[in-house]
Amino acid sequence: MIILMMGAQGTGKGTVAGIISKNTGIEQLSTGDVFRKNIKEKTPLGLEAEKYISSGNLVPDEITIPMVTNYLDSDLAKNGIILDGFPRTLSQAQKLDEILEQRGKKVDLVINLTTPREEIIERIMTRRVCPNCKATYNIKLHPPKVEGICDECGSKIIQRKDDSTEEAVNQRLEIYETKTAPVIEYYKNKGILRTEEVSVRINRLGQQVAEDIVKDLK
Repeated sequence: MIILMMGAQGTGKGTVAGIISKNTGIEQLSTGDVFRKNIKEKTPLGLEAEKYISSGNLVPDEITIPMVTNYLDSDLAKNGIILDGFPRTLSQAQKLDEILEQRGKKVDLVINLTTPREEIIERIMTRRVCPNCKATYNIKLHPPKVEGICDECGSKIIQRKDDSTEEAVNQRLEIYETKTAPVIEYYKNKGILRTEEVSVRINRLGQQVAEDIVKDLK
């Protein structure tokens, strides 16, 4: 099964994808994590991607698409894959369909998460991640048991560079809304879009959304 996670930064895509992956055995691929790994290791891909990510812009197709294709062809995707962070543009969505069709596959489900903008900004600014095991925390909503320390592996949690200023967050949200609106419509027209609101105002957060999706997949 091929599942796509859609939604602006801070809507909880990683949380929802992680719970679905854990309960179904479908591998999760976060393009953001792959970029950050390459940036840390200063690979050619990472050096190119950092130019765009640090300024709040989308990484171009010529960098992103080959990377995703490599994962689709790897053993990690033999039981399906949950793509978190791809596609983000209509051209990427169309190219993904071409790539999958060549392999006798298709996108089965697109999960679109929505959250009020003011909540997104606050979540991102208070988000912390573990650079070692990739666990995600929020110092207000979901803090670690010991301040500054990951519950899972004991490493020191950090704030991502691209999460640290409201200006960068707003720019990313504006780019997402402009570039991704046609993608949402594209999958809606295909009849495979499932939109879920993740928000404290309706008392429905990522874990509950993910658990409901897992029930429907079983």
